[in-house]
Amino acid sequence: MQAERRGRLVVISGPSGTGKTSICEELLKRIPESRWSVSVTTRSRRGGEVDGESYRFISRDEYDRMVAAGELLEHAEYLGHGYGTPRLAVEEAVAAGKTVITEIDVQGGAQIAERMPESIRVFVLPPTMAVLRERLEGRRTETKAQRRDRLARAEAEISFARSSGHYQYFVTNDILKDSVEEVLAIIEQESKRA
Repeated sequence: MQAERRGRLVVISGPSGTGKTSICEELLKRIPESRWSVSVTTRSRRGGEVDGESYRFISRDEYDRMVAAGELLEHAEYLGHGYGTPRLAVEEAVAAGKTVITEIDVQGGAQIAERMPESIRVFVLPPTMAVLRERLEGRRTETKAQRRDRLARAEAEISFARSSGHYQYFVTNDILKDSVEEVLAIIEQESKRA
């Protein structure tokens, strides 16, 4: 008789423009029994976002209550809004044998490393900073000053991820297909080890 397979929490982090979202989308398509971790946020819903799919949109009071009660695996403030990963939903999915995929920043990754050290934490790197600059410019969604800020933040995030010890794996996303295969191999290797 086969033992119950315990699921895994997979954390994908990296600077803006490295392709984290694309990697996550591919993982969800390719891993059987996988699911997306829906974060909570206090910000307003944007066009096309569906409550419970994109985010769970909650009040500041509810968010503060969840933080105080320890109901979030990780949480952070960004541009005046609270964001966090609900602990119970992740723990229930992992206990049911699901692979839970989450895309969060380095501060969230550090918190999860402390609170759920058995998680698989992957940091996505750009091939070079010049390539990252080109990707951000290609989006044409930000001013030159905003792109400069993003690049400075990217360098700080990469430095933190490398020096903190919170990420077990670093994947350079040059060709998406290859990066997805690399992350899938990491997840398979970690699952066998568990």
